[in-house]
Amino acid sequence: MLVPMAYWQSKGLGRGGKKTQPNPYKWCKTTIAKILSQQEYCGDVINFKTYSKSFKNKARIPNDKENWVIFKDKHEPIIDRETFEMVQKLTGKTKRRATKVSNKKSMFCDLVYCADCGSKLWFHTNTRNDSIQYFSCSNYKTDTRGTCETRHYVREDAIEQVVMMELQYMARLLDEHEDEFAEALERKTNAASIKEKKLIEAELQKVIVRNERVATLYEKLYEDNVEGKVTDEWFMQLSHKYEVERMELKSKIAECREQLRKLAENNRNKENFISAVRKFMEMKELTPALLKELIDKVEVYETEGVGKNRTQRLVIHYRFVGFIEISGSSKKNTIPPRQEKV
Repeated sequence: MLVPMAYWQSKGLGRGGKKTQPNPYKWCKTTIAKILSQQEYCGDVINFKTYSKSFKNKARIPNDKENWVIFKDKHEPIIDRETFEMVQKLTGKTKRRATKVSNKKSMFCDLVYCADCGSKLWFHTNTRNDSIQYFSCSNYKTDTRGTCETRHYVREDAIEQVVMMELQYMARLLDEHEDEFAEALERKTNAASIKEKKLIEAELQKVIVRNERVATLYEKLYEDNVEGKVTDEWFMQLSHKYEVERMELKSKIAECREQLRKLAENNRNKENFISAVRKFMEMKELTPALLKELIDKVEVYETEGVGKNRTQRLVIHYRFVGFIEISGSSKKNTIPPRQEKV
């Protein structure tokens, strides 16, 4: 097999595979710098270092470091982490601070969702300024090759500010107008639950009717087969089809009844919501446990406008009661433009 001379020259080899360079172990400084900066040698796995524009364009594009996802100690290292970090410090490319902060988990994790595609927002730490933590859509097409058109970037401290102001406003209403607040909550939960209950009951009745119809068709098919009106082959095919549909219908019936049961339970749980708001009034601060008790999810919309007119809307869905439109609080659910650059 003939090998082009250019191949051997590019490898620094002669035709016999013998080194032809005067000093074959003289590596350029960029190669050495790349070897010394490989965090994977510590046993880590780093995802999303590059991405492609589309499935048609295979060219890989370097991704911002803030979008990398790092999994530590996933394979056997060839260098200990202490030595690696010391080398990064000596070369002026330390990642110690960013690595340390990346282990932080926000109390809003698993609570923040994209208002457009419904995907969770992932938590990140800015690698250039570790005091900035933010969320972005996990389905954003540029960062993760997903389908969401926009990134839905939102600062963690902005979410905390909006949630805190909304809860403070709600706690003030409960404290100053307890009867009116409880009555409004009653009307809201009743109106929403009645509408949802009607939809579920209608779906349940539809499924029950179809289940009875399938049972009748199955019995008639059996009788026709016994009387010789339907061949055995045709009977086997149709009976299997009806059996599969009956199993699906039974599963759907059980699902609808479970939804009705939970709906009735939620109607009794509005007292739990008021109790959680009272707990917030006593604590005066947000904690992961209190958030889980109060909030079901926070929907984040994409920013609108530019410059000083740039705003972003957040919608809070509470446990047991869902979204509550509180008069006078709508502006508090909009993040105003920030002066600092991120």
